[in-house]
Amino acid sequence: MRIQFLGAVQTVTGSKYLIQTNQMNILVDCGLFQGYKELRLRNWASLPIHPKKIDYVLLTHAHIDHSGYIPLLVKNGFHGKVLCTAATKDLCSILLPDSGHLHEEDARYANRKGYSKHHPALPLYTQKEAEDSLKYFHAISFEDRIQIAKNLYATFYYGGHILGASFIRLEQEHTSLLFSGDLGRQDDPLMFAPKEPPSSDFFVIESTYGNRIHDTTDPLIQMKAIINRTVKRGGSIIIPSFAVGRTQSLLYYLHELKSKKEIPDIPVFVDSPMATNATKIFARYADQNRLKKEQNRDVCAVAHYINSVDESIALDNQKFPVIIISASGMATGGRVIHHIRHFAPNPNNTILFSGFQVGGTRGDRMIRGEKEIKMFGQMIPVRAEVAQIENLSAHADSTEMLNWLAHLKKAPRKLFITHGDIEAAQALKSQIEQRFHWTCEIPSYLDSEILSEDSK
Repeated sequence: MRIQFLGAVQTVTGSKYLIQTNQMNILVDCGLFQGYKELRLRNWASLPIHPKKIDYVLLTHAHIDHSGYIPLLVKNGFHGKVLCTAATKDLCSILLPDSGHLHEEDARYANRKGYSKHHPALPLYTQKEAEDSLKYFHAISFEDRIQIAKNLYATFYYGGHILGASFIRLEQEHTSLLFSGDLGRQDDPLMFAPKEPPSSDFFVIESTYGNRIHDTTDPLIQMKAIINRTVKRGGSIIIPSFAVGRTQSLLYYLHELKSKKEIPDIPVFVDSPMATNATKIFARYADQNRLKKEQNRDVCAVAHYINSVDESIALDNQKFPVIIISASGMATGGRVIHHIRHFAPNPNNTILFSGFQVGGTRGDRMIRGEKEIKMFGQMIPVRAEVAQIENLSAHADSTEMLNWLAHLKKAPRKLFITHGDIEAAQALKSQIEQRFHWTCEIPSYLDSEILSEDSK
């Protein structure tokens, strides 16, 4: 068994790992790079293996930095199977076409405004191409041991990061390899804690928060303070949010605050058809989250759901305070950037980020205090308050990751630390080595290694 690291190494996005055996080629995750331009350009580069030669994609969860390259893989010749949980399949059915739509919209707008260096600007893939890729998806159940070739098995375990998220264990004869995917948290208000990891020879683990411990302040307290001071100024709150996972968490907290009358009863809008559909899917899989059926109903009812473009545009003309939740979570695209363009110049308003911001994204630059942000080829002044609540993250922090690993009864032969900036990866590596004395490695882009029973 050979592994090659095609993404999410010394960076947070582009999750993509190529597993090669004598029998077949497998991708574990197939995500898009986001953030800095030099990373985004990798989305356009050819893979070191032709997509026609890939037999399976094993998908840990639906977020675009893990799934968003699949339409391009299919476009370029992949005709294998994409294996994932049922909830992941359902979520990808809305996330991937939306991603294709955004690529088309960005290219169309760039051509209309003439700010692209490419003539004409082209989408990475289209909505139709994304929809076509969905026919390759096959749903499997948690903890079913799936045989994908002779002596080669895959098992998906509940990961708790978002609905349908899993960590995946591959085993071939006497060698086993476990991918953490994005690991959820022990005490998330919506998702159950991740399953304990089974012993495995090799691990590929995420390190998004490898150098941090989540703030223990109750998000309700932070959100209450931010909303109340903004409303007191007469301003509105714009929340860039991931449609899957984060939006549902935000609705839960807003429902709690409103039901306790700790914030004014101002309108809440979810301006994302994708988030609207994701919220319906969340309620459908009640067995995979902590909320009871009636709680799911009440949480969903806290917001008004916006679908049409005209309704979205009308939100920017509100004369009274509102809360607008809109994708994308790092302000890289989608309807939220139109709202930021409108609301950011007014100091009465607040732009509230609710989780990790990848370096180079608009969200990252705003959090770092930049006073002008480029949108649609123009520099937009940022005079609004910019706030962040980091402890809404659905990623395990360093302590939670160590506690998860502590369940192992047998030391792995090696851990590969991925899906984190280099500082985060190095910090987690140091902590694992100090606590467990295990061998750890931080791979670089396109590194590869043979994994066998006698690997050192």
